[in-house]
Amino acid sequence: MPPDKKTSILLIEDDAFLAQIYAKAFESQNFDVSLAAKGEDGLKLAERAKPDLIFLDLMLPDVEDDLFSILKKFKAEQAFANVPIVVLSNLGQREDVERALALGAAAYFIKAHTLPNDAIRKIKEILHLA
Repeated sequence: MPPDKKTSILLIEDDAFLAQIYAKAFESQNFDVSLAAKGEDGLKLAERAKPDLIFLDLMLPDVEDDLFSILKKFKAEQAFANVPIVVLSNLGQREDVERALALGAAAYFIKAHTLPNDAIRKIKEILHLA
């Protein structure tokens, strides 16, 4: 990555308040943040923005059948095959976590148990910035 290019994160989260909290935290660490509130919007934005990492909520308003479908769509796209995806979700069952990781998520955070600083530490680790 060129030295003048910021590391970019695509944040896909439908809770506007939570999205702003995470976006501000990421920006405070010098990440360039793009926001989407729906899965399909996130896919389109990812195609344009080419993020270094995707921070993804699974429970989105345009995902009704399989909550993991947006994760599957990202992982099925060749352009995103090597882009790490970090899941932030209210789904906290062990099966949900294991399924997301099996589908290719680099990490999984449960919203009620995670602070932005926890996510930042993990993101830096995943991107080898720590």
